[in-house]
Amino acid sequence: MSARALRHYEDRGLLVPGRTGGGYREYADTDVARVAQITAMISAGLNTATVGRYLGCARTGEHGTSLELCPGLSAELVAIGERLEARLAELRDQQARLRELASAD
Repeated sequence: MSARALRHYEDRGLLVPGRTGGGYREYADTDVARVAQITAMISAGLNTATVGRYLGCARTGEHGTSLELCPGLSAELVAIGERLEARLAELRDQQARLRELASAD
């Protein structure tokens, strides 16, 4: 994990590391688990605002990070899925138009 990403998570209120006497960030084991949860959620398509709302629903087990369906989370995930489906349809249409252009004589 890059220092820049960690600072970004801290700026967004997703991560609150401790500080040494010299002011350096000091990460606990719980912070490492939290970063894993944050990155899993972001890689699944959630933005940091959504992660912030539902980070308390994240659980880390031996098979990685999962989400308990907290109130509102299910609807949020469905909306994200619908946006992804719409974007996929747009990309498929664009790909078909490119094929048509390439095959035109």
